[in-house]
Amino acid sequence: MQKSWNAAFWLLVAAVFASILFADFLSLPFGGYASQRFILSGLLALVVSFSVVVLVYQNGWALFGRVWPAVLVAGGFILLALPFGDAPYNWAEPGMYAAFFLGFVLVGSLPGSDKQRQYWVVVLVSVAAATAALYGGATITVYLFALFDQVANLSSFIPWGFVSIRYWSHIATWLLPLLPLAVLMGPLRNQRLWRFFIALGTSLWWWVVFLSSSRGTMLGLAFGALVVIVLIGRPALPWLKMFLRYLAYGVIAWLLLSVLIPSLLLDEVSLRALKADTSGRMPLFIEAWRMSLENSPLGMGPQSWLTHEILTEDYRQSPKFGHPHNMYLMWAAEYGWLLIGVLLLLVGQAVRLFWQRRDEVRAGENTDLALPLAAFTASVSAALLHAGVSAVFMAPGSMLIGFLVLCVFWALITPESRPVTPRRPKARALAAVFVGLLISAPCFYWLNEVVEYHEAMESDLEFYYENVPVGTLPRFWFHGNFPRHPSQMPK
Repeated sequence: MQKSWNAAFWLLVAAVFASILFADFLSLPFGGYASQRFILSGLLALVVSFSVVVLVYQNGWALFGRVWPAVLVAGGFILLALPFGDAPYNWAEPGMYAAFFLGFVLVGSLPGSDKQRQYWVVVLVSVAAATAALYGGATITVYLFALFDQVANLSSFIPWGFVSIRYWSHIATWLLPLLPLAVLMGPLRNQRLWRFFIALGTSLWWWVVFLSSSRGTMLGLAFGALVVIVLIGRPALPWLKMFLRYLAYGVIAWLLLSVLIPSLLLDEVSLRALKADTSGRMPLFIEAWRMSLENSPLGMGPQSWLTHEILTEDYRQSPKFGHPHNMYLMWAAEYGWLLIGVLLLLVGQAVRLFWQRRDEVRAGENTDLALPLAAFTASVSAALLHAGVSAVFMAPGSMLIGFLVLCVFWALITPESRPVTPRRPKARALAAVFVGLLISAPCFYWLNEVVEYHEAMESDLEFYYENVPVGTLPRFWFHGNFPRHPSQMPK
C-alpha cells in the first residue's frame, strides 16, 4: 500500500511540474494559465478532503489543536467574504485561498516519521531539478534560434512558456534554493552525470534571472540565504556552498551567453537594465493601502481591487493591473487587516515549530534534517519576501509549486509523531468520513463556481476587447478584469 502512495506522489509532483514548465508542449485544453488554475483548484479540493479524512482517523479531534491557526485563516477568508456574497463569482478567490492555506498545513501534517519526510524531500527536489534542467536545456535551443535570427533583445523570447516574464521569476524564487539539494541528498547525489546535469540546468536558470532582471527573485533569494545563515548557521554550510557555487556558474553563463557570444555574432548587444525604481508600483501600493482603511478592519470584499471606485489620483493616472503587486496589501484591501492578523497567527505557529527543529539541528540531534530545513526555509522565506512586490500567491503556476514546497516545509518543521491506533476504529472511521463529506460539500460548490466563473469570463471576452481599452490584466483568469467596475460591464 505504501508503495502505491509513493508512486502516486511521484506522479502528482511530476504532473504539476510538467503542466507549469512545459505547458506549451502539452497543448493544455484551456491554455496554460486557465488550465493551471483548474489543476490548482482540483488539487486543493482533493487534498483538503483526503487529508481531513486521514488525519481525523489518525488523531481524532486532537487534530484541531495542531491545525487551528490554519483553520482560522481558512475561516477568515470565507467569513470576511460573507458580507459580499451577492457579488458575482464572489467565492472563487476566497475559496482558493482558504483551501490553499488549510491544504498545505493538513498535507504537511500527514507524514509521522522523519523517514517519510525525507522521502518527500527527495521526490520533490529530484523532480524539480530534473524538469528545471530540461527547461534550461530547451532554453538554449530558443537562445540559438534567437541568435540565428539576429535578435539583440533576448529577454523578448527568454524565459519562454509563460504569459509573463514575472510568472517565470516566481517559479525561480521557489526552486533555486532547492536545486542544490539534488546533489547533496538522494540516490543520485554521487553520480557525476547527474551532478553535471543539475549544475548546467541551475546555472542556466540563474542566467535567465540575470537576463530578465528579476529583482524580486534576486532580493528574495538574498533574503532567504541570509535567513538560513543567521538562523541555522554552520549545519547549513554545505547547502550554502552549493547555492553560491551555482550562483557563480550563473554569472559565468550570463557573461558567456549574454555578453561574449552576442558581441561576436551581433552588431549590437541589448542588455536589460537593472532598475532602481519601483516600476510604477508605488501608486498601486498607496491605492491598496487606502482601500484597506476604507472599511477597516474588514476590507472592501473579494476582487474589489477590480470593481472599486478609484480612491487616489495617482492610481487613476497610472497603468492598471489586476492586482496591486503586493499580496499583503491586496489581502488587507479586500479582506481587511483582521485577516492579516489571523495570517500572522499561522506565521507565528510556523516560526515556533521551525525554532524547535532548528534547535535540534544546531544541537546535532537531527543531522539528516539540516540540509532540507536550510533549503526549504530559504525557498519559503524568498517567496514570502517576493510576494511583497509581485503576485506570487496569485499566479497559478507559482501557487501550484508553492503549495508543494509549503507542504514539504510544513512536514519538515512538524515534530515526529508515532501513529496511534484508535480505541474504536470503526467509530473513528465513520467520524473521519463524516468530516470529509462536510469538507467535500463546500469544495464541490466552490469548484462549480470556478467553472461558472470561467464560462462567464470567456463570454465577456468579445465585449471587453472591443469596449475596454485596458488590455489583459491576469488575475484569477488570464482575462482577469472580470468582473470589473459596473461602468465597464455590458449594459
